[in-house]
Amino acid sequence: MTVLLTAAPLSPTALEEAGVMPASIEPERHVGRRFDIRPAVRQKVPLLLGLAGPSGSGKTYSALRLAAGIAKVVGGDVVVIDTENRRAQHYADQFTFQHIDFAPPYGPLDYLAALQTAERTRPACIVIDSLSHEHDGEGGTLDCVTAELDRLAGADTSLQQKLAAAAWRKPKAARRAFLSGLLRVESHVIVCIRANERTRMAREAIAMEPVELGLTSVAAPEFLFELTCSALLKAGAQGVPTWSSQLPGECAAIKLPRQFADVFKDRKPLEESHGEALARWAAGETLSATSRRRRRGS
Repeated sequence: MTVLLTAAPLSPTALEEAGVMPASIEPERHVGRRFDIRPAVRQKVPLLLGLAGPSGSGKTYSALRLAAGIAKVVGGDVVVIDTENRRAQHYADQFTFQHIDFAPPYGPLDYLAALQTAERTRPACIVIDSLSHEHDGEGGTLDCVTAELDRLAGADTSLQQKLAAAAWRKPKAARRAFLSGLLRVESHVIVCIRANERTRMAREAIAMEPVELGLTSVAAPEFLFELTCSALLKAGAQGVPTWSSQLPGECAAIKLPRQFADVFKDRKPLEESHGEALARWAAGETLSATSRRRRRGS
């Protein structure tokens, strides 16, 4: 007697996992959203500029000069959101701007509320001086994480270690809401960011000396990632930006896209003409046309 042993037919899922897809079986297609394909064209975009540096590097003054240049092109007011105990008003006799005195707490949603208040006036440019308090200021994100950890674990240090990641959920959600709001603003925005000299221990087990990071921005990396352009101002720089460095922290603080290289080719303090050139580019002009305009003095 002959016995024929036949295996049960494999399911499509099993065939796919085995790397075999019969011609008769088509992969499932997603037919939910529809997308259009169009030729790419330059359009009007808002600027999100960053100025990072330690105390005395000229962040606030430089931001006001850039904002004045932007306002000259766009038309409208400059609004300063001031977390630095009203220090921006030191320059009120040199620049014309509206002022928001932003006192603690410095939570992400507080920043969002201040930003929305400024945006309702439809200004040419909003200056946030400084963004760093959102990270480590009184009531900022780090304080929010500590408060949330205390709420979840109390004084139990063992439980705190287990719930450390969970304590970041609400503060991170608030930070994402602020960042999302910042990216939706139609006005041009300049953010001033504190920077401190930092080092870290080397990752190599045999290395004994700490690694110098240089001036490192006091801000969450996701904010730095979204900046259109960002300049590093070193102590005593008097507004003259540094555009290159070999130090990791400083490299992270610098962003000079290729299209802006000509705008900042001269080593001089940031000024109104830089703001004008950036505003014209954001309006859709080519920088070659903007450069010709600057040379004619118009």
